[in-house]
Amino acid sequence: MREPLVQGKPAEEFGFEDIIYTKKDYVATITWNRPQFYNSYSTLALTEIKKALEDAACDDSVAVLVLTGAGNKAFCTGGDVQEYQKNYTSTPRDFVKWARLWFDAYSALIHLGKPSIARINGMAVGGGNEWNVACDLAIAADHATFRQVGTRVGSVAATACTIMPMVVGDRRAREVLLLCESYTAEQALEWGWINQVVPYAELDEAVAGMCEKLKNKFTDCTRATLLNLNLWKDMAMQNMWHAFDWLSVHFNSMESHEGMYSFVEKRQPDYMGLRDRAASGKSVEFMWGPNQKTCQRCNTRFLPDYSEFCLNCGEKI
Repeated sequence: MREPLVQGKPAEEFGFEDIIYTKKDYVATITWNRPQFYNSYSTLALTEIKKALEDAACDDSVAVLVLTGAGNKAFCTGGDVQEYQKNYTSTPRDFVKWARLWFDAYSALIHLGKPSIARINGMAVGGGNEWNVACDLAIAADHATFRQVGTRVGSVAATACTIMPMVVGDRRAREVLLLCESYTAEQALEWGWINQVVPYAELDEAVAGMCEKLKNKFTDCTRATLLNLNLWKDMAMQNMWHAFDWLSVHFNSMESHEGMYSFVEKRQPDYMGLRDRAASGKSVEFMWGPNQKTCQRCNTRFLPDYSEFCLNCGEKI
């Protein structure tokens, strides 16, 4: 018998740490496995999910993919903010490298060529909701909640800005992305954000039932249907890099720092403080003002505008 050009391997051989990957009865399941962090994804988790998705795509024994989170509190709450703060907000090139990994992993899900189901077992927040809407279908437990948080935490929900209007419509997407409020599973169902809502005790049964229906369809016809359905997502995803590029430069701004630090410090961001600062004519784009001063003693240029002393020689400016 002719061997496939590329073939998947047993899920247990991968030895993943931040996700759980299983394959059984034509269904592959990927579980965000960081429940202590509400299933926020680390760089390792993104690396692992990319590998798992690539494996599922080329494994002929996989007909359907299920994406879910560990436990019953969170499906996924987006990227690990503490990791962002530590590793990816110092220089634009660092964030661009992370964004490339994220984009490749996310694209691997959308272009899986097999139907995917989001098993929403709890909160789907920020980037977590973006992974939800990347899936073809979604079934949520009745206690699940949904929200985007970009403008609350000093970020821009690049992916949700491009995909959410397709899912819930333009006006509702603007509400979700600008107000950053929380929505119940029933509201999400009404808006077309998800496909079903069931009690948590019935979640696995509902997902299994949908998987069974999807398995009993023709493989190539399903793949071609998904290819055509993804036309608008594919076009929209190319615009994500505009937002990623903006983020790479602006993650050192006062807004992003205030958003991330307030999150880590578990306090309310000082939104009005920054508004008052801008209204008084001070910069909120640069932490210490635009780099436009020159030291008269050592001729060091491009010093922060609000600095009283030269950062090179220490002379008062």
